[in-house]
Amino acid sequence: MVLLIGNYSADQQQSMQRFNTMMLQGLNAAGIDAELIKPQPLLGKFRAAGRFIEKWLGYIDKYVFFPFHLCRKLAVRPEIVHVCDHSNAVYVKRCAGARVLVTCHDLLAVRGGLGEQTDSPASITGRILQRWILSGLRRANALVCVSRATARDVERLVDRTNGRPQISVVQLGLNYPYRKLEPEVARARLARVAGIDLDLPFVLHVGSDARRKNREGVLRIFSRCREKWNGQLIFAGDLLGPQLRSLASALGISDRVIQVENPADEILEALYNCALALLYPSRFEGFGWPVIEAQACGCPVVCSNAGPIPEAAGDAGIFHDVDDEAGFAADLLRLTNRTEREAWSEKSLRNAERFSSDKMISQYIDIYRQLGARL
Repeated sequence: MVLLIGNYSADQQQSMQRFNTMMLQGLNAAGIDAELIKPQPLLGKFRAAGRFIEKWLGYIDKYVFFPFHLCRKLAVRPEIVHVCDHSNAVYVKRCAGARVLVTCHDLLAVRGGLGEQTDSPASITGRILQRWILSGLRRANALVCVSRATARDVERLVDRTNGRPQISVVQLGLNYPYRKLEPEVARARLARVAGIDLDLPFVLHVGSDARRKNREGVLRIFSRCREKWNGQLIFAGDLLGPQLRSLASALGISDRVIQVENPADEILEALYNCALALLYPSRFEGFGWPVIEAQACGCPVVCSNAGPIPEAAGDAGIFHDVDDEAGFAADLLRLTNRTEREAWSEKSLRNAERFSSDKMISQYIDIYRQLGARL
C-alpha cells in the first residue's frame, strides 16, 4: 500500500490539492492500493479568529494533531510513504523505518527562508519552518523534483551524505484533460461568465496573486498594446488586490480588465481555447502548470525564460527576459496575425503531448519499486 500525505485544506493551496488528487486517482487507476491522508482543520476551522490566530491554530492542526493520525496509519506498515508536497517534509521524521519519498515542487520558500531573493520572504517563524522542512528533505529516501530547475536547487541545498536521498525528475502531467474545443462549444461556456465581451479578443493570465507571478508586469505589458489592439485582459485565479487595481487604473486600462475568480476546469479550458495567448511573465516557478494547460488547448504562450518555464513550454514557448516588457507586448501584437497565431498554436499542441498524467504515475511507480516496494 502507498500512503499519500496531502495538504491542509484550510491553506487553500489549490495546485497542491490537485496534485494530491492526481496521485490518488492515478495510482488507483493503475491498480495500486493507495490512501490519501492529510491534516484536518479542527481548530483552523474557526475562521473568524483573525489572521494571526488562524495561522497558529492551523499550526496546531498540522504539527500537533496530525502526527498522531499519521502514526496510526504507519502502524499498518505501508510499502511507501509519499509526501506529496515538500512543504510537508516536516512529517518525514515521524516516518522512521518506512520508505519515504517527497515530491519537491519548488524550493522558493526554503530559499527565501535562507535569505535568497525569490519573491518569497519569510518571517522569523517562517525561517524556522523552512529550515525544518529542509531537515525533513534530508531524511527522505528519495526526492522527486517536478523540473530540472527544482532539482538543481535540491542538489545545492539538500545535504546528501552517503548518497541519500536519491534525486529524480518527474515532470507533472495535466491535472485535467485540457484539449482543443470546437469554437462554438468554448464560446457557449464563456457566455455564462459575467463581464466577458465575446465580440472582443482577449489575452489571458492564469495564476495566484503571489508577487512572483508578476501580475504588475502583465498589466504594464497589456497597457503597451492598448493603442494598437482593441482587446481585453482576463485574469483567471485570485482576484486582483488593491495595489494591482490601482495600477490598472493609473495605466488607463481598468475598463479592459476582466476578473474570473478561480474558474471551474471547463471554464478555464474554454478561456484557453478562446484566448489570443497566455501571457505568463512569471519571475519564479517550480514548473508552470498553466503553460502546458494552455498549450494543450492550442493557446500560444508568451512567457518568461525564468527557471523551469522553458522546460515546460519547450520549442512552443515565445520567451523573453522578465523585464523585457516591450518584447512581450510586441509578440502579443504579432499573434494578432491569424497565420502567425495558428503556427504557434500547432507548435503548442505538439509540445503538450509530452505531458501525460499516466506517464507521470508510471514513473512514480517505477521509483517506488526502485526503493524496494513490492507493488
